[in-house]
Amino acid sequence: MAALFQLAMATVYVCIAVLLYPTIKKYNVRLALAYFGFRIIGAAFLFIGIISLLLLLFISQRFVIEAQQDLSFFQTIAELLRVSRDWINHIGMILPWSLGGLILFYSFYRMKLIPKWLSFWGLVGYTSTLLATFLLMFDIIQIVTPIYFILNIPTALLELVLAVYLIIKGFNTNVVI
Repeated sequence: MAALFQLAMATVYVCIAVLLYPTIKKYNVRLALAYFGFRIIGAAFLFIGIISLLLLLFISQRFVIEAQQDLSFFQTIAELLRVSRDWINHIGMILPWSLGGLILFYSFYRMKLIPKWLSFWGLVGYTSTLLATFLLMFDIIQIVTPIYFILNIPTALLELVLAVYLIIKGFNTNVVI
């Protein structure tokens, strides 16, 4: 189920980048390409994470089948897959996703398509997520810790608020791009 939900998330992730690309392109072609590129790179890492998740499932099934053999091999491989998947999902995917988010909200701020407070929240939120990613990358914090969650809460809430805002109000149509 986790692989299926991550597949759906990756697909939506790419679709949002495709849909927003023309809007950002009207403001700045280079920023639009950078946004699109970072989001596609993030989605590619997400797809790789799905593969590692499925490999972890395969290893666990083999572990059950081969219960009489030396199990340390399976434990080592499983731990390697788990750590790789954590790095892929929490660094490989989040790093380009956050850089793309900074570009997106900078563009929104400059284009005035959404309120400035929401654009500013996006810039602060994605900066906080980048900080969490770098702290994780340099092994200063761990994934499942309060500090990691606290640093990612602004972005998580932002995504929800932005979705509701766009459903209710949409982009500012008074802006000429």
